[in-house]
Amino acid sequence: MPSLRAEDVTRIDQALQSWRQGDVVFDDSVFFLHLADLMTPLTTEAQETAKTRLDSGEGVAVEGVASVVPGVVVVTQTCDIVRSCDVRPYVEVSPLIQVRQDFLSEVRRLQRPAFAHLPAVATQGLVADLDRTMTVEKAVVATWERTPGWNTDAESRAFAEALSRKRARFAFPNDFVAAARGLQDHIKRRHNRHNSEGAHLRSLREIRVRAAPSWDHPTVSLFLWFVKETDPLGFEPEWHAYSDKWTDRLDTTGRFTVDGAIACWLGEMTAQDYVESDRLDLDQLSSHDSHR
Repeated sequence: MPSLRAEDVTRIDQALQSWRQGDVVFDDSVFFLHLADLMTPLTTEAQETAKTRLDSGEGVAVEGVASVVPGVVVVTQTCDIVRSCDVRPYVEVSPLIQVRQDFLSEVRRLQRPAFAHLPAVATQGLVADLDRTMTVEKAVVATWERTPGWNTDAESRAFAEALSRKRARFAFPNDFVAAARGLQDHIKRRHNRHNSEGAHLRSLREIRVRAAPSWDHPTVSLFLWFVKETDPLGFEPEWHAYSDKWTDRLDTTGRFTVDGAIACWLGEMTAQDYVESDRLDLDQLSSHDSHR
């Protein structure tokens, strides 16, 4: 069995010194692996593999299934990428997937925590699918051609924030998810309409909600911030009217009441308001939205 030689370590380490979190790989030889039970295949790839095994007379079992993807993005932190391969031999990658433009816009605004926006591939309609991660040895990465996924510190921070939010986002109580369903459905229906309300929804940076005295209290008072990224393009700003309209979509027949809502710029929120509130993501309200 070949052993790891000092010159191989040096070669691999040198090759990875320029790599960064968020770098992208487009290569015909790159595929994505996940483990599947072929007795109960959940994905198209697993179902196709299971059929192949059955057609050939082979047994079906737990197996690694390969998916063809447009490319992959490195999600390992930069400090670990550049550490020597004899200490940290692995790099984690997530696949790039094709999405609709409206979905891509939601990803860019961090409204879809299962995905991450990358400026370098956004023009191609691609985003990172953070629900899937594959481990690759650095010797393999050293053979790949690196494409930077971002160009500025702000873009780098935005990608790192998206990765962080995937693991650290707040878990809303189930009854609040049900109470917010009307708001979520309304946003989905109106977001892409070419009218004043659609323009206002597309101008939002995020929606934040605070629960008082706490989310697990028998009665909960809610306050919402509709945080603006811009004013609506081509329409007069009517933020007060729309923030009231959207808030009315919350079901307050249970333990939740609405104490108020406001549309504002991020700089108009106090630090206390921000840390005491939680971001309302579309993915947290529905798990059935298609991105294709």
